[in-house]
Amino acid sequence: MTFPENFLWGASTSGFQFEMGDPNGKNIDPNTDWYVWVHDSSNIRKGIVSGDLPERGVDYWSLYKQDHAIAKQLGLNAYRIGVEWSRVFPTSTFAVKVPVEKASNGDISKIDIDESALKGLETIANQDAVRHYRDVIEDLQDNGFEVFLCLNHFTLPLWIHDPVTVRKTRLFSGPKGWVDENTIVEFTKFAAYMAWKLGNLVKYWATFNEPMVVAEGGYMIHESGFPPGLRDAFRVLRKVSRHLVVAHARSYDAIKKRCSAANVGLIHNVIPVMPLSSEKKSDVEAAEYMNMMHNRFFIQAVSKGWLDENLNEVKEKAEMESYLGNRLDWLGLNYYSRLVVKGRMFKLAKFFAGTSVIPSVVSNYGFACQPYSRSADGLLTSAIGWELYPEGLVDALKAMKEFGKPIYVTENGISDVKDVLRSSFLVEHLKALEKAIKGEKIDVRGYFYWSLTDNFEWAKGFSQKFGLCSVDPEIKSRKTRKSAEVLKRIIKGEKTEES
Repeated sequence: MTFPENFLWGASTSGFQFEMGDPNGKNIDPNTDWYVWVHDSSNIRKGIVSGDLPERGVDYWSLYKQDHAIAKQLGLNAYRIGVEWSRVFPTSTFAVKVPVEKASNGDISKIDIDESALKGLETIANQDAVRHYRDVIEDLQDNGFEVFLCLNHFTLPLWIHDPVTVRKTRLFSGPKGWVDENTIVEFTKFAAYMAWKLGNLVKYWATFNEPMVVAEGGYMIHESGFPPGLRDAFRVLRKVSRHLVVAHARSYDAIKKRCSAANVGLIHNVIPVMPLSSEKKSDVEAAEYMNMMHNRFFIQAVSKGWLDENLNEVKEKAEMESYLGNRLDWLGLNYYSRLVVKGRMFKLAKFFAGTSVIPSVVSNYGFACQPYSRSADGLLTSAIGWELYPEGLVDALKAMKEFGKPIYVTENGISDVKDVLRSSFLVEHLKALEKAIKGEKIDVRGYFYWSLTDNFEWAKGFSQKFGLCSVDPEIKSRKTRKSAEVLKRIIKGEKTEES
C-alpha cells in the first residue's frame, strides 16, 4: 500500500476517557456530566453503565510523555487530543457577559467575545489545567507531531448539565445541557478562551466530536447509555441538534477571530445506512431518512448553510442560513461499521419526525451483532459486536466527498480483547482507504487509529480494548500489542503477512 506524500498517521484520544487513573487518586475530574452519570447507583444497578469508574483509567494526564514516545516509535506523525471544558472551567462562566445577536428565526447568529471578556474568563479559569494542556501540546510538537485539538468530546461541565436531575424530572429541572440555548453562549466563550490561550500552538481545531451521537444517544437511543438517558424524545433531539449546529458555527467564528490562520473543523461519525431490502419502499425510505438525519444534516448546515430541519431533502428558502454556512475548513470522519434498517409505515410520524416511515435497526448486521461471531452476511464481528465492514469506509468517504473539504479519518479502530482481528482489520481498512484516495479521487490527508492505548469506553467501561497498546490496570504500564507492529510496517511502506 502507498499513500500520498505528507500523509498524516496518527492516534486519537479524548480527555475523559484517558486522563484519569493516577494510582494515588490525583488529577480526578468529578465536574462533568459523564462522571456523575457513570457513578450514579441507579444507572449501575440497572446496567445502563458498567460500574467501571474513569478514575481507574490509563492516566494519560501523568503519563503523556510515555505515550507520545510510543506513538513516535510506531512511526506516527500526528496526534489528536481533547481538552476538558470542566477542567479549564470547573465553575460557571455565566458572570462574564457577552453581547449576543439573534437572527429573525430566533437562532443565535453572533456572539462578540472581546478582550475584556477573555480577561474576565482568565480570572475564573483553572490556570493549572491550562498550563498542563500547553505542556502536553508542546511535548507533542517537540516530538514532531501535528496536533489536532478537539474542544468537546461528549462531556459537559456539571454546572451546564446535570443528567441525573434532567432524567429524574424529565427535563423539568436542570441544568439541561444542549437543550438550553444558553449552552451555545457558554461553549463559545470556552472556545474563544482556548483559542486565546493555545492559538499560537495549535493549527488544527475541532469544535465537536460526533455531535449527532450526543443528540441521538442522549434523547432517542436509551440503550446507548448516554446521558441524560431519555427515550424517544424526538422533538428534544431536533432542538439539541440545532443548538449543536449553531454552537459549532459560533465557536468557529470565535476561534477564527483569535487565530485567523487556524484550520477549524468538525469530527463526525459517518455510518453507511443500508435498507434490508432494496426492493421494499419502506426499507429504502427508512435508510434514506436515517442517512439524512445522522450523516448529512449537520455537515450540510455548517458547510452549505442548509438547515434541513424537516429532513425532507428539499431545499427551502427558509432553511438557508448565512450565519451557519461556510464554517468548515476540514472534516474529521470517524468510521467503525454500518447499519442495516427496515421501515414500518406510520403516517402520524410525519407530524413529529418529518417522515411516514419508522426506521428500525436490523439485528446481526453492522453495530447490532454478537461479540466475536459472524454477521448475517457471514462477516466477522469484534469484541463489542460490531461487524467488520471495511468497504463501508469507502462508502462513508464518498458520501462526504460532495462537501469539498479535506478529510481526515479521525477514528477507525476495533475492540479486540484477544488481538486476533486487529491486524487484518488495519490492513483491510487501509486497503479501502487507499482505494478511496486513488480510485475515487477523494482528498483524504490522514488516518488516525482509535486508539494508542486501551481506555474508558463510556457506558461500557474498561471491557472493550481498542488500543494498539494494553495498559496494566494497577501500575499503568503500557505493552505494545502485535497488531501495532502491523500498522508500523504499513506506515513504513513495507509488506505485512496480512496483506
